Amino acid sequence: MGKEKKTESYNNDSGSYNYRMFKFYNRKFKINEVTPTDDVRDAFCQFAVGGGGGGTDGDSSDGDGSTGVMGAEQLCSFLDDHGESTTVAEAQRLIDEVIRRRHHVTRFTRHGLDLDDFFNFLFYDDLNPPITPHVHQDMTAPLSHYFIYTGHNSYLTGNQLSSDCSEVPVIKALQRGVRVIELDLWPNSTGTDINVLHGRTLTTPVPLMKCLKSIRDYAFSSSPYPVIITLEDHLTPDLQAKVAEMATQIFGQMLYYPESDSLVEFPSPASLLHRIIISTKPPKEYLESRNPIVKQKDNNVSPSSEDETPRTEEIQTLESMLFDQDFESKSDSDQEDEEASEDQKPAYKRLITIHAGKPKGTVKEEMKVVVDKVRRLSLSEQELDRTCSSNSQDVVRFTQRNLLRIYPKGTRFNSSNYKPLIGWTHGAQMIAFNMQGYGKSLWLMHGMFRANGGCGYVKKPNFLMKKGFHDEVFDPRKKLPVKETLKVKVYMGDGWRMDFSHTHFDAYSPPDFYTKMFIVGVPADNAKKKTKIIEDNWYPIWDEEFSFPLTVPELALLRIEVREYDMSEKDDFGGQTCLPVAELRPGIRSVPLYDKKGEKMKSVRLLMRFIFE
Repeated sequence: MGKEKKTESYNNDSGSYNYRMFKFYNRKFKINEVTPTDDVRDAFCQFAVGGGGGGTDGDSSDGDGSTGVMGAEQLCSFLDDHGESTTVAEAQRLIDEVIRRRHHVTRFTRHGLDLDDFFNFLFYDDLNPPITPHVHQDMTAPLSHYFIYTGHNSYLTGNQLSSDCSEVPVIKALQRGVRVIELDLWPNSTGTDINVLHGRTLTTPVPLMKCLKSIRDYAFSSSPYPVIITLEDHLTPDLQAKVAEMATQIFGQMLYYPESDSLVEFPSPASLLHRIIISTKPPKEYLESRNPIVKQKDNNVSPSSEDETPRTEEIQTLESMLFDQDFESKSDSDQEDEEASEDQKPAYKRLITIHAGKPKGTVKEEMKVVVDKVRRLSLSEQELDRTCSSNSQDVVRFTQRNLLRIYPKGTRFNSSNYKPLIGWTHGAQMIAFNMQGYGKSLWLMHGMFRANGGCGYVKKPNFLMKKGFHDEVFDPRKKLPVKETLKVKVYMGDGWRMDFSHTHFDAYSPPDFYTKMFIVGVPADNAKKKTKIIEDNWYPIWDEEFSFPLTVPELALLRIEVREYDMSEKDDFGGQTCLPVAELRPGIRSVPLYDKKGEKMKSVRLLMRFIFE
């Protein structure tokens, strides 16, 4: 490995790298230039004009076509052949941008792409991305029709027990496109103000005011669609009123709340552009939980009301149910106080758009669909597993109109995450993840929400929303026939030499890269493939194709990971990405890679081809 010292030297005159071994022996490796693959050359020759290429006007001459030129009309034809509807003017803008980047001095005399220009165009991930880069799905359906990018304990900077609480993770999550922010509210030491912290742990608090202002300032930095704040409320009525005052003053017109106490149907993302909505249990539920007469027998204490210990899980895994509308537990003075302040600010209860509360029965009973109101239910990851094993279609049916939120089990003290696919395959909209960590599960989350332009809302497949004549719904456990086959060809990779020290992977030679690919979806579709290892090369060329038969492509994710082979130690990480299969653009595409934390690498990318059959 030898990552601790940099022993290579670059010889520009000879186009080679020298790696020094044992202080006196030099190993010289020639730098191989990246050249177009045969498929890229064939595509260029098919559409270019002159030099033997066919072109759109049928012009051809002797030669292999690689000396031709691809103008705007030819590039437009190439893109149409790849399934993209592009105008000649748009194609010309792409040509002009490629020429600007590659031919600064002669850009005014060039009006088309030669073979190298075309090859570089295909390798620019901003000009030729693997998935559609803008919002393209219907955004006018109710919120329950969408998977929503959801955070868990969004204020934590690290682990669940002793890390700092801060507004910074909230800002980072919003900048990444997360649309659901969770805040745990607790009284401060004097009981006069509100802090955000993970209760009954050693986490250091952050004032609620800071978090709310950060949400206001960054809520729509990456997406105009609504931000949902889920509040885990441990406050007295006086402090709840203070939260209402803070929210209305800080958010102003951004804050949305309905006219009535409960919703018959959730509003759509399109109707809530640049709006913030609140989801929590109403004050009545708080009073019930404080009243020993109506409170369930439960003397066990857990870090928070959701993050249960295994001992109390059966009682505490469900977070919320809608309260009974005909129940009022206010005293006369409470009622007078609310009426007196009605003209000045809405009451805390009225600010809650998506209601939550405590369960009154079993999960199966709670998932019975109510015709005249919608609600949110929360389950732990273990509770979801058990429920899906016994009542999977009830979960799908519930999520067609209501919201289901899944949160990590309480023993994930290191802020790790669970497998999200079981929730998505059952229609659960809010798969709450610890965004401050990293790992393969979080890579899947990033991949899912790259869909639909990264706006944080992904339309659920139609089959999850359909009902049959006898009220039957999609059964996630039923094995289905293959619907289509995805063929993935991995041509080559580039960019590591620019982003890494040349001894980062190996102190004595260039790296030995290989690529792994995984399909993650319903169990029948899960698969993994691996390319051969390309030794001693910063520009690996694999040129290998793999086939993935898919029964439910709408829920499949393609996870890609590059590794550097190490004979004596664990293989080094060279980049990763995850892409929703339903969003893949057919044809030759540039696929940018990301680091372990999901940050995009500056230069590293793969050239790949996707075909659906």
